[in-house]
Amino acid sequence: MNKLLFLIALVFSNIYVVAQTDSGRQRSVSGMDSLNAKGKDKVGKIEDYLIIGFDRDTTYVDTTLSIKKDYKFNYLRTDDFGVLPFSNLGQTYNSLTHDFNKNRSLPVFGARAKHFNYMEIEDINYFHVPTPLTELFYKTAFKQGQLLDAFFTINTSKQFNFSMAYKGLRSLGKYQHILSSTGNFRFTSNYVSKNDKYQARAHIVMQDILNQENGGLTDEDVLNFQSGDPEFLDRSVFSPNFEDAESNLEGKRFYLDHHYNLLKASDSLGNRLSIGQIISFEDKYYQFTQAARSDFFGEAFLNSNIDDKVTLEEFSNRFFASYNNALLGEFQFNADYNNYNYGYDAVTVIDGVRIANRLKGTVFGIGGAYKNQIGGFHLQGEFGLNLSGDFSGNFLDLNASYTLTPDFKVFARLNSNSKIPNFNMLLNQSDYLSYNWDNSNTFKNVQTQNLSFKIESDRFATAEVEYTTINNYSYFTKDLNSAVKPIQSENTVNYVKVKASKEFRFGKFALDNTIMYQNVINGEGVLNVPQFITRNTLYFADHLFTKALFLQTGITFNYFTDYNMDAYDPLLGEFYVQNQTTIGNFPRLDFFINAKVRQTRIYIKAEHFNSAFTGYDYFSAPNNPYRDFTIRFGLVWNFFL
Repeated sequence: MNKLLFLIALVFSNIYVVAQTDSGRQRSVSGMDSLNAKGKDKVGKIEDYLIIGFDRDTTYVDTTLSIKKDYKFNYLRTDDFGVLPFSNLGQTYNSLTHDFNKNRSLPVFGARAKHFNYMEIEDINYFHVPTPLTELFYKTAFKQGQLLDAFFTINTSKQFNFSMAYKGLRSLGKYQHILSSTGNFRFTSNYVSKNDKYQARAHIVMQDILNQENGGLTDEDVLNFQSGDPEFLDRSVFSPNFEDAESNLEGKRFYLDHHYNLLKASDSLGNRLSIGQIISFEDKYYQFTQAARSDFFGEAFLNSNIDDKVTLEEFSNRFFASYNNALLGEFQFNADYNNYNYGYDAVTVIDGVRIANRLKGTVFGIGGAYKNQIGGFHLQGEFGLNLSGDFSGNFLDLNASYTLTPDFKVFARLNSNSKIPNFNMLLNQSDYLSYNWDNSNTFKNVQTQNLSFKIESDRFATAEVEYTTINNYSYFTKDLNSAVKPIQSENTVNYVKVKASKEFRFGKFALDNTIMYQNVINGEGVLNVPQFITRNTLYFADHLFTKALFLQTGITFNYFTDYNMDAYDPLLGEFYVQNQTTIGNFPRLDFFINAKVRQTRIYIKAEHFNSAFTGYDYFSAPNNPYRDFTIRFGLVWNFFL
């Protein structure tokens, strides 16, 4: 009911905005938008509608239409190159490529396959706008259901801004027992005092990700799916491995980042001294329930009412001091306090072996950061070190960039990280016997070193190369008894990837290309990735109806080479390594028509329209088919008061 009332309030605010501004605003469909009001200067320039990221990088609202926007028009609202969605909207994604650059020295919550749509601290933006701003995102789902992301922000004064947003999804899906129902509520605030000495930003985020789980198709039905027999084109006729299970990830977070400028810049050297605090509390849980025991997961304590629930309460408090000098750059030093409480409500004993129920503790650490601009060079670094507590860990992140010309930039990065594996690899309890383990005293820190180089140019190309070395790599796989378990690799894993992207223009036509090469050295069978991934889009773009409408239409080609793709375990909410089933080598063709009228971007797409004539061998994971041909549409609509 609260969610419904929130959406109704946003709709009425949008009606009010349209009524107040529709007649007095003029827009340009190409380039940057013009928001000049007639008579009174009520609406500022588009550059005045600021979006402030986690790292205080500032951009502004962009209502233009580009091919990059088409790539982001999806459930995650980010470019999904390198991930492959499951058949229903709101399910998980299989990762075709991996990123090991994480500046964190503590373990994270498990059920990582459920976290693609879970908004972390780094995903939350803050705003500063001259007039109220609303954005509505809508997209059709599969069979029954819709996807809506509604957002509203306003400055009550030049000093204070707040925003509210809710992304809700419900999608039934085309297979039996595969419904998705998710919600992401966000509230943010941003305050700057009149004398600019005190600044504070805060957010509250509440999220729930619910999925019906069916374990995928049986081996027999996989053959029926691949046959293309018309009898099985109605996907609801398949009987999956089970139809009585659900998984649910829920979390709420309260976050505050504030600082006070003791010494405000007032001379040519720009000296500024600040002290501040960042405080965060997050409470989350993952729960898997099933009406009756299934042979899919093995033997269990109970034959009915399976109920696995794990919780994590995490509190962090950081105090920092920052000094900024126009010549020397900006220095920051921080002291960190972290408290965690992860686990279950009861102790488990199997064959006389006791499985603990809690990992609780406190970690004290220190850290620092540095950034400076010297001519065309931009330098930035960050480090963290755990000084005491049950978990040792550290990270070092060094970044350098140089601007040769406005269109040609060079980047280099060195990242080193050492931390204990995720919580569910250390400790797990379940009503299923084989899903119980305690590795808290045996698993070692995962040690990762990463070196990358990148060049960025619209005229030539954007290209990057990245080399990663991992010791004690931790992953899930099946043991000799076909039970999914976490293990650590005894060998060093070396992982290299090269990515290049370039758009070629031919008058009103364009060809946008992104290709990635990957190779795993000394880690085959431990870290599996496709050797090549490519996305190529040929499209037409032009203004129509005396520039009242901007049109894009074309075809996107997606492809990756076959490899031993990770399998999905719905009980853990994790992917695990398997080396028996090869998946890939199937093309995916999407035909799209996108249009922009004023602040509205309209998207229509025929997804995977080649599915019927290139063979039914497309899967998102073993026994989990990819999406069939479907037509979906949606829009993004901005309102400026």
